[in-house]
Amino acid sequence: MRDNKRLGGIGEKVAIEYLKKQGYHIIETNFKCKQGEIDIIAADDDIIVFIEVKTRSSDVYGQPSEAVNYYKQRKIVQVALTYLAKRNLFNWMSRFDVVEVIMEQTDKIANINLIKNAFEYSGKYGY
Repeated sequence: MRDNKRLGGIGEKVAIEYLKKQGYHIIETNFKCKQGEIDIIAADDDIIVFIEVKTRSSDVYGQPSEAVNYYKQRKIVQVALTYLAKRNLFNWMSRFDVVEVIMEQTDKIANINLIKNAFEYSGKYGY
C-alpha cells in the first residue's frame, strides 16, 4: 500500500507540470497560514488561481474532486483571502480550480483532469 502523503506529493508535481503546459504561471506552492494550506497558487492570464490538487490511486470510490466539499472549500477561501491580504492583491480577479490526478499502481498517470472555476466565493464565507 502506498503512503498517502507520498501519493499526494507525486500528484502535486504532476499537476504543476500539467498546469504549466496549459499556460499557467506557477507563483507559489504549498502556501501555509494559520487557516490552512493551498496546494498551488498560479496566474492564468490576469487571474490569480487557487488550486487544490486531489490525487487518488483509483476512482472506485468516486472522483477525487468530490473530496473538495463545502468545508474544504470554505477553508481554501479563508487561506486565499489571507494570501490576497498579505500580498495586497485585492484588485486582482481570482478563481478556484481543482486538479484531479488518478495514478496507476506503477505510479503512472492514469488520468488528469483540470476543473476550472470548480467553486465560487460570493462574500464572507458565503457560497
